[in-house]
Amino acid sequence: MEINELREREKSGDWSVELSGVRLDNPVIPASGCFGFGYGMAEFYDIDILGSISFKGTTLHPRFGNPLPRVAECEAGMINSVGLQNPGIHKVISEELPRMREVFHKPIIANISGFSIDEYVECCRLIDPEEQVEIIELNVSCPNVHGGGMAFGTQCESVAEVVKEVKKVVTKPLYIKLSPNVTDIVSIAKAAVDAGADGLCLINTMLGMRIDLKTGKPVIANVMGGFSGPAIFPVALRMVWQVSHAVDVPIIGCGGVSTADDVKEMLLAGATAVEVGAANLRDPYACKRIIEDLRAL
Repeated sequence: MEINELREREKSGDWSVELSGVRLDNPVIPASGCFGFGYGMAEFYDIDILGSISFKGTTLHPRFGNPLPRVAECEAGMINSVGLQNPGIHKVISEELPRMREVFHKPIIANISGFSIDEYVECCRLIDPEEQVEIIELNVSCPNVHGGGMAFGTQCESVAEVVKEVKKVVTKPLYIKLSPNVTDIVSIAKAAVDAGADGLCLINTMLGMRIDLKTGKPVIANVMGGFSGPAIFPVALRMVWQVSHAVDVPIIGCGGVSTADDVKEMLLAGATAVEVGAANLRDPYACKRIIEDLRAL
């Protein structure tokens, strides 16, 4: 987005955007893992004001997640190692989506994770026919699990392979959520797009850790986890800028977004929409506040 278009949107109050033919009333989307399936947050405010929701990362089989403790606080963010805790794709389809639709009536983004290409393919095949879901977000960038997630997102070849196989079984737009824990984000992005990705989402969390000074041991049971929050925003913004100048697909920008000004910067960097993650855990009204501030501006 150019600065003149941004100024026009500020004046008109029209923040609607389009992701691969899917229209959103505004560009604000709660990020996967930070908003659950929405109905919990619906107790705080009318979540229909959101542009969309990327629901909790879903795998083929139910997962309890990683051992406790899973969360460590940081000055300008947090580290988490939840480990994709979720009820599994079958219960998401049979229970979570219908319950979600009761409180949210706009396009839904399905965040899908896997531990093999076959798992990614099967999950996407199962979720693709669901009417509530209009975009599939393939998470190849989770740093909190072993043998899956980020293992697929750090090499061009593995990214391309999983995208090609998933595209064979889906009809909905396929967005790939990329990891910042790579040496060249542009080459990974190009590999995903060349393999058929309809859009991209970046960035996922960075890899971080904390040490307990009383025990001398890592705070997180898994030792390391995903570092998120305002501290990573400049990194996310830089990567969105780089990728938007290298590929011609819509980009959902995320990583440290917590204010309306952050949203504007992301749009100017080349994002079409944004996801808000850790800010929701600190303030359940974060997305509501951002949308209201955008309209006020």
